[in-house]
Amino acid sequence: MANTTYNAPPAVSGWQQRALVVGVIGLIATLAGYFVDHDQFYRAWLVGFIFVLGITLGSLGFLMIQYLTGGSWGVATRRIFEASARTIFPIVALLFIPVVVGMHSLYHWTHLEDVAKDPILQQKEPYLNVTFFLIRAVFYFAVWALLASFLAKWAKQHDDTGNHSFRQRLADLSGPGVLIYGLTMSFAAFDWVMSLDPHWFSTIYGLLVIAGQGISSIAFTIVIATRLWHREPMNHVYNSGHFHDLGKLLFALIMLWAYFSYSQLVIIWSGNLPEEIPWYLRRFSNEWKPLSWALLVFHFILPFSILLSRGLKRNARKLVIVAGLLLVMRVLDIVWLVAPEFKQTDVGGLWMYATAPIGIGGIWLWFFFRNLQSRELLPVKDPQFEQALVAASHH
Repeated sequence: MANTTYNAPPAVSGWQQRALVVGVIGLIATLAGYFVDHDQFYRAWLVGFIFVLGITLGSLGFLMIQYLTGGSWGVATRRIFEASARTIFPIVALLFIPVVVGMHSLYHWTHLEDVAKDPILQQKEPYLNVTFFLIRAVFYFAVWALLASFLAKWAKQHDDTGNHSFRQRLADLSGPGVLIYGLTMSFAAFDWVMSLDPHWFSTIYGLLVIAGQGISSIAFTIVIATRLWHREPMNHVYNSGHFHDLGKLLFALIMLWAYFSYSQLVIIWSGNLPEEIPWYLRRFSNEWKPLSWALLVFHFILPFSILLSRGLKRNARKLVIVAGLLLVMRVLDIVWLVAPEFKQTDVGGLWMYATAPIGIGGIWLWFFFRNLQSRELLPVKDPQFEQALVAASHH
């Protein structure tokens, strides 16, 4: 089949409009919650922000990994990863602004009067202070935006010219880019989530957050790929083999997330140190205990057991259900990381943990679909494109 068959952007304007409507409704509900409990508003906003950041940066990471490793699965899903990664600026950066505005509500170490009374916070003050926090945040977003920008620019030039030197540039950038992403995201996880409890620390925390971002991005890509599968031109490209590859990636990431989670728990629990163990005690008791069990069952045991099946991983209609479940569980996992750090005085504000991710996610999706429509859906001039089509025809 001629390349021109695949040489068109997807028609997803209807999805884009629905995402915008849902996002606006969710944001209105969340903003209304600000007047009910502004502290709860900032906590819920942080959850929603970390969730969409996970899809964005997880996609950026997989985009770079695909440029390094190749494979037909990556050629077929590259535009989805690109569209997700390109949202880092300006939309994801703008979504961080309420976190900055609500710093005093979120981060105990911003209270100077409390720092003056706490020897541990005084020791950490050279790192945990508002000025350095903001400088680091600007640096993180600048690095991520530059990576996404160069990857998008050179990919567009490769599409336009067919000059494979641009493809080599993409691979050359992706090597150090993966390392840079891992380092910056680890420190961002320390800054934005772990420092909610400035007395607690975990050296594996950054890797745990990155593993979660990998799950979010692959699960989201499976959902979008399944929707595109029924439309031109992807109905001629996607096949059970592509979904099988994505399912295997999702399966591996679930095990990686579980391994990091279990390792952190075992080390801290066996150490039984007074500055470490309360972090888990808050999550394993009282109102957060059911959520801990839910994460164990629905974020690991159930999807792990289901994805053991080769046939299910090759069935897009079934695989997308697992991916959808994991996206919901990713939000709940972030709630589990954030919410227990605060005393819940009024359960009436908990609904914002649902409306904030929906509102932020809807606005993010609107930008994602805009990005997806701005490029041809397949990199027809990629040297591995024909190989991807041959792989498709053999499944």
